[in-house]
Formats: sequence, C-alpha cells, structure tokens
Amino acid sequence: MILFLAGTSDARALAIQLQNLGYPLIATVVTESAAESLHAKDIPYQVGRLSIDDMMAMIQKQKMTCVIDASHPYAEEASKTAMAAANACDIPYIRYERPEEQFISPLITEVESYEEAANLAKSHKGTIMLTTGSKTLEVFTKHLLHEDIRLVCRMLPNVGNMEKCNRLGIKQKDIIAIQGPFSESLNKALCEQYNVTLMITKESGKVGSVDEKMTAALQLGIPVILIKRPAIKYENFCTSFEEVTQLLGGYILGKHKL
Repeated sequence: MILFLAGTSDARALAIQLQNLGYPLIATVVTESAAESLHAKDIPYQVGRLSIDDMMAMIQKQKMTCVIDASHPYAEEASKTAMAAANACDIPYIRYERPEEQFISPLITEVESYEEAANLAKSHKGTIMLTTGSKTLEVFTKHLLHEDIRLVCRMLPNVGNMEKCNRLGIKQKDIIAIQGPFSESLNKALCEQYNVTLMITKESGKVGSVDEKMTAALQLGIPVILIKRPAIKYENFCTSFEEVTQLLGGYILGKHKL
C-alpha cells in the first residue's frame, strides 16, 4: 500500500496511472474539490492536512510500505512532513514534482520567498497582479495595501478565499475569482483589463500554466517578480511519471512489497 500526497492535477493523474498499473494506494488531498478526479476513478482518499503524527499513524494503520510525495512544488511543509514520516516509519520516500520552466528576460526578477517578493514590490506604483494563490495572501496585504498600489488578486473561487479577502481588506473589484488553467490570450486580456504594471507569480511549472502567464506579461512589457521553488533536498527526486514507476518497479520493490 502506498501513501500518495496528491497536491496538483498532474499528481492526481499519476495516482490514477499507478492504480491502473496495479499499485494499491490511498491519496491525501487538502480540499474536496481536489478529490473529485480521484473519486471519479474510485481511488481511496482522505481530505485534510496531516501532521507528522497523523501521517505516521496512517502509515502504521494501513501497513503502508512507501510514500509518494506529489504535493504542490510550493507545499514545503507537506514535503518535510512526508519525508520525516517515511523516515520515522523506515519506508521509502519518492518525490514527484513537475519540471521547472526556465525564463530569461531583463523584465524578470527572481526571488527566494514570498516575503522577499512583497518587500521588493512595495516601492512599486501602479497595479500589481498577484497570482500566487490565497495561502500566503497575508504576506502581500501586509506590505502592498496602500494608496500608491492597486493589488489585484487572482485565486480560486471558493467561499474560504472570498472570506479571507474580505478579512484582509481586499475589495471585491480587486478580486479575480476564477479557476485555471488560463490561456495566454486570457492572461493578456486580464492584464490589459486591469492595467497591470507588475505581476507577482511563482514557478509552478508548465502544468501550472506559468508559461502562459509569463509570456503574456513579457509580451505586454510588464515586469515580473518570480518566486523560485523552495530549496529542499529531496530523496528519490522524479520529474516524470516514468521515473516514478521505474523506482517502484526497481530497487525499492526489491526491498519492500507494495
């Protein structure tokens, strides 16, 4: 049995592929909406964030013999928890992460953290489009809600996000509540509609449609602050489904029956 952290759409596709190959697994997701594609394929899942104690208890109860961490590239705490739980239970850990995209332009400034991005942007005057989601919204509202900046926030259209925006003082007219992926043309249209003069985003990979966001901004001459992925040293790091299945079918399977 595999404990599978399914944090992205491509991760959930990997879970489905592994089940089709005959690997039994239980997936964990953060929201009910993320579980829909798993439910449609009859993949067992659990909704909610897990502490290390929760994860270890689940591993032991279900007699799991491997952890596949396919959480979001920026879900740093989830990955650290999964690695620690696998290590504590003495079972293999495999990391799947969508490949990074490389962008080269004088309009792009790379930073290491959300806080660094917010501090860099606070001297800007104009309209900033924030496309980093709701999880770290407080970091940006703390620095960027002042009279010289219009902070336009793009995020998933769920009740929790709208309540969070209201609590943090983001006006309705500055919320783009929509679920991607987004085409390059839609990204350009939104930038033009809101007169965007700076974009803040993160390197979420091709599946996360970072290409379309970056290309749209750069074609319009809009500077971009790009938040790099967390620098974590992963064990058994994979960037393709094939690499994951090769590991499962290779030396790990030689030591552990899944």
